Parts: sequence; C-alpha cells; structure tokens
Amino acid sequence: MAAKILIVTGDAAESLEVFYPYQRLLEEGYEVHIAAPSRKTLQFVVHDFVDGFDTYTEKPGYTWPADKAFEEVDPAEYVALVLPGGRAPEYLRNNPEVKRITAHFFDADKPVAQICHGPLITLATGSLDGRRTAVYPALEPDVAAGGAEFVDGDDVVDGVLVSARAWPDHPGWMRAFVKVLREKAPVD
Repeated sequence: MAAKILIVTGDAAESLEVFYPYQRLLEEGYEVHIAAPSRKTLQFVVHDFVDGFDTYTEKPGYTWPADKAFEEVDPAEYVALVLPGGRAPEYLRNNPEVKRITAHFFDADKPVAQICHGPLITLATGSLDGRRTAVYPALEPDVAAGGAEFVDGDDVVDGVLVSARAWPDHPGWMRAFVKVLREKAPVD
C-alpha cells in the first residue's frame, strides 16, 4: 500500500489549492485523503485577482467529496499533511480535531505543506512559533503575532515545513514539498 497524505480542508477552500496538491501527490504515487468537518460534498471557491480590486475576488468553484470527517482521522496513518488556503482555515483553526491532527504532524516532525491562509491553522496550534513561513501577504501581521517570520516566497522551506503565498506559487511550492517527501517520506 502506498504512503498516505492527508489534506485538511472544508467549504470555501480555494479550489486550485486543494486540487493541485491532490493531483500532484497522486501523480507521485501517494494515496491522498481529504478530511473535512464531516463526510459530505464540499463547496470550494475560486479566488482571482481582478484589475481595480484592492483584494482578491471570490467565486463558486468545484465541489468534491470529503473522504473522512476530522474525528475519524488517525494522523499516525499519514506521512504528511497539506493545508490549503481559501476561507476554510478561518473557521477550521478553531476546530479541536483540526488542532489535534495538525499538532501530531509537528510533534512527529512529519512533512507539512501550507499555502495562502492555511497557516492560520498552524498559527492557532502554536506550531509556527520560531519558524519561517510564507502566507498570503495580508496575513503577515498574523504570522508576526504568532511568533513566526514572514517570508515573501513561493517555496519557503523550514525543516519539513514547506509554504507558499497563493496558487500562483504552485510550481515552486509543490516542487519543494515533493523534494522533502522524497527524503523524509518516500513512496513505498
């Protein structure tokens, strides 16, 4: 059986930030599971950049079924964690099951990939204190408040933590994450 990777997400996650790592990691030979607050069809969104807007816009995106509810997740079964962005991390960071899952990966020094607003989850667990991370640039004050250093980059690597700003960074982000995975959690 292939090594398993967990994606933690929910409604209003950014479509590209879920599907790009999902498909890229399947391509590498990993088994990938999506966990959400409950087993249901999730509604993702599309964040886009439009001339004249001071921030990104949001439109309905793809739907996709969650494989597991958070309470069903045994994080010890997984070799790595992916935290996509979008608005989902704003409410997921308060979920005790998400905190339990996320803390396991940091406590066990397993690879974690986070992008855009995904670091709101790791900030809520205290896992970024003393680390370097990329996030969506508007969250730089949140990173500082959480004791971490904001890095404006597409492939920020801090040990087994790999982060990026937003979906335009996918190539660098996943290239760096796959490199960490091949070293720390290779496909069986």
